[in-house]
Amino acid sequence: MPALHLLKLSVGTEDVADLARWQAGRGRGPDGLPRHLTRMWPRREAELLEGGSIFWVIRRTILCRQRILRLEEARGRDGTLRCALVLDPELVRVVPVPRRPFQGWRYLPADEAPPDDRPLAPGETDLPPRLAAALAEVGVVWHGLPPRPR
Repeated sequence: MPALHLLKLSVGTEDVADLARWQAGRGRGPDGLPRHLTRMWPRREAELLEGGSIFWVIRRTILCRQRILRLEEARGRDGTLRCALVLDPELVRVVPVPRRPFQGWRYLPADEAPPDDRPLAPGETDLPPRLAAALAEVGVVWHGLPPRPR
């Protein structure tokens, strides 16, 4: 089990499907893998690359994660050298956890990371992020419950 992850706001994203659409288009690198550019290079790179993920906060709720494959140097649109987080294309849904806004990214210890949620069954849809956050805030989570009928 990795010891360290990153936590990052996905600004302007409505839901997990919206993040997936963005990454399938503009968010891909030359090798076809999704990337996220950040100003700062994580000092704890080795710990992150031991199986760490980036956990995405969408509309004030942690909703999904992606495994971090590697870090690369990249130039931003302004020519400034940046850190490209090269990500696994699979977005893994996690048990929703509310999170207040913050700037940049934060380290997230593994013992504080939300567990993976079960995959959606065919025909199921996501709860709207605000509803998922409200339910999580009052302690209603669906992790560990029997699977929904298919």
